[in-house]
Amino acid sequence: MTVYWVEQREADLPGDDGWLAPAELVRRNSFRFPKRRTDWQLGRWTAKRAVAAVLRAPPALAAIEIRPDSSGAPAAFLGGAPADCTISISHRSGIAACAVAPSGVALGCDLELVEPRSDAFVADYFTGEEQAQIERAGANRYLLATLIWSAKESALKALHTGLRRDTRSVKVNPGSCVAPLDVAWHALEIRLEDGGMFRGWWQISGCLVRTMAANPGAEAPYQLPTASIRPS
Repeated sequence: MTVYWVEQREADLPGDDGWLAPAELVRRNSFRFPKRRTDWQLGRWTAKRAVAAVLRAPPALAAIEIRPDSSGAPAAFLGGAPADCTISISHRSGIAACAVAPSGVALGCDLELVEPRSDAFVADYFTGEEQAQIERAGANRYLLATLIWSAKESALKALHTGLRRDTRSVKVNPGSCVAPLDVAWHALEIRLEDGGMFRGWWQISGCLVRTMAANPGAEAPYQLPTASIRPS
């Protein structure tokens, strides 16, 4: 199974509103704070471009609508009907990502910046085994903590629970050694307290960590080149 991955930046946002569906335009205009409005817009723009690129007959972006489902997770609609795909959206620091998989796949993706995370944060949100891994990571402590946290976020998105679920009920095994200059996709495994499991992937480039979790498991995400994505 292939999961497609698209990233966009704030500079990629168009200057007009023609790509928004009417209900999306109303929602966009309801945000009081510019940053929240821009983040929402960037996430929708990225998701629409991803869905349009993956569909066999890409429609105009205004024909694609990204709506929250009953859990609040984003879902793609085409002509008022559910599109034949599953999506997950993440944004951080002016960058948005959207992962797209076939319908029926439990899917989550996440972007995080590598940054200091306190001992109290690690103790509150990580399992004992994860805490020990982070402690052994030495100079890569913050890198590993960010990676594990991001993978938890991806899994919780795939479960459609978000942080309503105890993050310690989700145990991450990143597999490969974490190195700051390694930009390849690496497999990871996420086990749930109730016996469930996700297969996923992680990638680090600079200070940006990308993670994806899926059930059933998938090949490494295929990042669609921007040139292949219809702008409108």
